Amino acid sequence: MDIVTGAIAKLIPKLGELLVGEYKLHKGVKKNIEDLLKELKTMNAALIKIGEVPPDQLDSQDKLWADEVRELSYVIEDAVDKFLVRVHGVEPDDNTNGFKGLMKRTTKLLKKVVDKHGIAHAIKDIKKELQEVAARRDRNKFDGIASIPTEAIDPRLRALYIEAAELVGIYGKRDQELMSLLSLEGDDASTKKLKKVSIVGFGGLGKTTLAKAVYEKIKGDFDCHAFVPVGQNPDKKKVFRDILMDLSNSNSDLALLDERQLINKLHKFLENKRYLVIIDDVWDEGLWKDINLAFSNRNNLGSRLIITTRIFGVSESCCSSADDPVYEIEPLSIDDSSKLFYTRIFSDSGCPKEFEQVSKDILKKCGGVPLAIITIASALASGQQVKPKHEWDILLQSLGSGVTKDNSLVEMRRILSFSYYNLPSHLKTCLLYLCIYPEDSMIHRDRLIWKWVAEGFVHHGDQGTSLFLVGLNYFNQLINRSMLQPIYSDMGNVYACRVHDMVLDLICNLSHEAKFVNVFDGTGNIMSSQSNVRRLSLQNKNEDHQAKPLTNIMSISQVRSITIFPPAVSIMPALSRFEVLRVLDLSDCNLGESSSLQPNLKGVGHLIHLRYLGLSGTRISKLPAEIGTLQFLEVLDLGYNHELDELPSTLFKLRRLIYLNVSPYKVVPTPGVLQNMTSIEVLRGIFVSLNIIAQELGKLARLRELQIYFKDGSLDLYEGFVKSLCNLHHIESLIVSCNSGETSFELMDLLGEQWVPPVHLREFVSHMPSQLSALRGWIKRDPSHLSNLSELILPTVKEVQQEDVEIIGGLLSLRRLWIKTTHQTQRLLVIRADGFRCMVDFHLNCGSATQIMFESGALPRAEEVCFSLGVRVAKEDGNRGFDLGLQGNLLSLRRVVWVKMYCGGARVGEAKEAKAAVRHALEDHPNHPPIQINMFPRIAEGAQDDDLMCYPAGGPISDAE
Repeated sequence: MDIVTGAIAKLIPKLGELLVGEYKLHKGVKKNIEDLLKELKTMNAALIKIGEVPPDQLDSQDKLWADEVRELSYVIEDAVDKFLVRVHGVEPDDNTNGFKGLMKRTTKLLKKVVDKHGIAHAIKDIKKELQEVAARRDRNKFDGIASIPTEAIDPRLRALYIEAAELVGIYGKRDQELMSLLSLEGDDASTKKLKKVSIVGFGGLGKTTLAKAVYEKIKGDFDCHAFVPVGQNPDKKKVFRDILMDLSNSNSDLALLDERQLINKLHKFLENKRYLVIIDDVWDEGLWKDINLAFSNRNNLGSRLIITTRIFGVSESCCSSADDPVYEIEPLSIDDSSKLFYTRIFSDSGCPKEFEQVSKDILKKCGGVPLAIITIASALASGQQVKPKHEWDILLQSLGSGVTKDNSLVEMRRILSFSYYNLPSHLKTCLLYLCIYPEDSMIHRDRLIWKWVAEGFVHHGDQGTSLFLVGLNYFNQLINRSMLQPIYSDMGNVYACRVHDMVLDLICNLSHEAKFVNVFDGTGNIMSSQSNVRRLSLQNKNEDHQAKPLTNIMSISQVRSITIFPPAVSIMPALSRFEVLRVLDLSDCNLGESSSLQPNLKGVGHLIHLRYLGLSGTRISKLPAEIGTLQFLEVLDLGYNHELDELPSTLFKLRRLIYLNVSPYKVVPTPGVLQNMTSIEVLRGIFVSLNIIAQELGKLARLRELQIYFKDGSLDLYEGFVKSLCNLHHIESLIVSCNSGETSFELMDLLGEQWVPPVHLREFVSHMPSQLSALRGWIKRDPSHLSNLSELILPTVKEVQQEDVEIIGGLLSLRRLWIKTTHQTQRLLVIRADGFRCMVDFHLNCGSATQIMFESGALPRAEEVCFSLGVRVAKEDGNRGFDLGLQGNLLSLRRVVWVKMYCGGARVGEAKEAKAAVRHALEDHPNHPPIQINMFPRIAEGAQDDDLMCYPAGGPISDAE
């Protein structure tokens, strides 16, 4: 709630603990704290009401008072925290590592140190200053909007975004207009030359959605493809690097090249290729001219270059030739607007009569803009409930003149502002925090939530509830209200988000007014007052611009949070200048031994208030031992540092640590480190080679996610691990890996015999040779323990029998299955219609010895399907037409159908026949999913139909890999 109440919400419980009778404070100090607490509670309630009023409706005196109180609250909290740390010392006791224990120890010493450390005088001065602020205005008289209750996660949201995508072009404009402009079909010279198309329209119309839909539809027809977002004030070198990385799937040495070298490399790479490139959200004609120069090599292979822009001058510059058309995207029709609006609010039940007229009036104001429609509809749909009609009328009156081409920016901001001020206070703060990210950033969900936790934005609901899970609920609510755009994983879960550029524009302006975040983007200015910097985002978008280090911010010592994006790390202030820093995120900044900035990390031990330390992808090879002095550290992210192979023994001091990630690489912990991390909930990338370390895992009672790696494990080691696992009753995700070998079968057998999966288990991944006996044992013993299992990954299973297919198909929550066998014997596996009812991502590769067939109605929700076909087996078993049940089946397919066709032992003609039969069965699918058929081995050039196809020496499985 920082954006609304500053630090008051966190201060109230801290001061309240000091007033408990057992602490026996000096009467004068206690009286001052009591008065201060009463004053803060009253001000907190008033600030919450102020936060619900849009700035243009807020009295200027009230706004000034709120700013003063918020600013003063940070000063109070900093003073209290500094005092507590001084009194408390560095090392917490074994049995009192919570906040209450800290307060008990603090107050025992308070009388002795009160004069020495000045806390009594500080509280007295603070109380006086608060009274002076209050005296400058009438007390707390605000007419606010009623608070809005939070709603449950809406399961219809994903379908809504699919619906929106379809309405802006997937089945209408894409096929009929835009696709025809691309001239993809035909064999004449006009289709072979490079064609450029620009999609133009004002913000929120769905230009990116339409371009992305076309991209996904046709990219398979090209040798290489790239989709690159640009946005305002882009760095040209980064744009060219991103294009090359997308096209080549490689980033080797690109960071060392200048702009000219990147263009030359792009020329050379595309010389003999048919390519599809989409440059999204271009604002500047000069940038387009540079991009156009990079694609001036016209190789007449039918390549296509598409840009999206809201600037008509840019679109005309792109398509100056008569052969290069401009596609002006139009707003949605009344019918399509209504369909999108009603789907969000009423699902399939239709609009009740009492809402018909107000709905029409609201839709008229939305002007056919999908972003406006979805945002307003989400504000009116409270979970599964529809808000009463009088709230619809209030919303309608607040929307002004409505969105038109001439006033689109002003009116869209008004619409988005309505949705923002309808958020509860804690969600306002969490949303505004996203202005720390540059435009078009893909923001990973978990990392964002952990930063919210460290910032103090997330507060406990029920006692004992994980703060991360509370924060996850916050995230889902923002997605549900369409303030964030979800990014879905292959299995249909939201793992990241983006902020629409118009929403980003809104929250950046609101943050600027509230002095909530200061953004330094390399343009020479800090986007807020330099006098009161609390949160700092260093972006430095232009790599060629050598910005000076931030030495002119007088209040750098007051900064609580700093997030640094490459290459702005070069202007990072010395860590010694920060006195109350709680969040330090250096993810993906180069701090390796080759970097001149590497020594700066040695000052990290000075940051005694730190809660979040993000060092993922920083190339560090060693973690400073002084990390152990960070007694309040909750999140330590060390992922993607391949040179880091050991954790210092001082980590055992971090007893408040909740999250430790060193994945995907494996780090060896020192014995004795893990057992003291009793607050840990997430542990990723731990290498276990000693039985004592395996046993220590059993003491981490709060653990929810565990990713662990074994190497050449012994039976004793596995037994110790399984015994520990039996003590972890909150495990939701378990990822286990080890080297190939017979001992790995022993681990899976032990898991099947001795471990009962907790009912919370949602993900089980085993990267080891195994059999399905463990899974059969769990299900037969008590299937309810796997009732929440949604992801099952077993890439090296010995074999799959039909019984296994039936058992796994009966897991009602399973959404992603990935199984690959190594020694398959059963020749036919049938996917029944009554199994896998929730499956979204289905991968089953049984190699050359099996054919997989699908009953009518099988996999009704699967959007991606990958399966294998043994051509020789199918032919020998009488399936001469290669009918696998694909025709008119698998009706939810959207992303891809991937068929791995094993042809060893078959004739070339039979392999061709099988491929043609499978492709024919899939090509008539109503969703037209991309089809990928891989043949192992490939048909040799010049091979005759009667030639026998043979696997290489490695066999069919290694060839498939």
